[in-house]
Amino acid sequence: MLTVPVSDEQLAEDVAAFLAEGLTAGERVAYFDDDTAGLVLSRLADDGVDVTGPLRSGQFQLVPGDFTRAALHAPLDELTGVMEQNITSALDDGWAGLRFSGQMDHGLRRPGGQVLDEYDRRLDDAVRDHPLRALCVYDHLRYPDELIATMRSLHPAELTAAPLYDDSLLRVTEIGPARVRLAGEVDHANRPQVRRVLARLIDRVVRGDVGEGTLTADLSALRFVDVAGAVSLVHAADELPVSVRLRLVNLRPGVARLLERCGAGFASQLEMSIRERHALCPADALGLAADAAE
Repeated sequence: MLTVPVSDEQLAEDVAAFLAEGLTAGERVAYFDDDTAGLVLSRLADDGVDVTGPLRSGQFQLVPGDFTRAALHAPLDELTGVMEQNITSALDDGWAGLRFSGQMDHGLRRPGGQVLDEYDRRLDDAVRDHPLRALCVYDHLRYPDELIATMRSLHPAELTAAPLYDDSLLRVTEIGPARVRLAGEVDHANRPQVRRVLARLIDRVVRGDVGEGTLTADLSALRFVDVAGAVSLVHAADELPVSVRLRLVNLRPGVARLLERCGAGFASQLEMSIRERHALCPADALGLAADAAE
């Protein structure tokens, strides 16, 4: 399976969802890091996925960047055997299968030129007829368009997404009827667009099309909002008809404090709920994984 993120927010969203699905299914899950593990671990925490237990049990494996880069430089003839060995190990340990993803752009710097297309062909050979699922990530920030087009032609399935808004700094997605998610940062550059997206959704709620009088915004992955953005959210709630509510859920404590300072407590149609998050940094995750391996 392939995903072609247009931003790091989408990369984290797609990969975290893919890995979480594997954990729920009882598969062994591995992420091959090359400077993006922090993004993925943070998004897993935002999504309410606690990976501490899976790291300790060996179900979730975070592969260090130096190992990832070494694997991309290893002879391609060894790939199929290595994957079969890892599948066998996962099954022998009692897991339902093996699932992995990772950041592979270091392969672009392999001596002798790009080999990622051949790498994917060998990977496809390894996956076929085995309980193994892979999510290949070829994002526009790290890969040339020509290579992305080639990779798309090699993969039978691609994750597709239609965000309400994505400017590489902030990603807004509709996650259900009258439910929206903001991930990233709100500042002067995207504040007007955010207000327009919310206004369209609020209009649907006001008309009674969705939501039963409430628009819910999940802000678990909203890392930052400037003062003007916070004021704009409060004003959006103040301008609602009395029968309509704007509910902000899973706020990070810092974002919640800023909204309170900007008058959220006086907006009768604004509801807020805070959720503490405990995201592991890559170093801590690698430490837990190393303890599991001993």
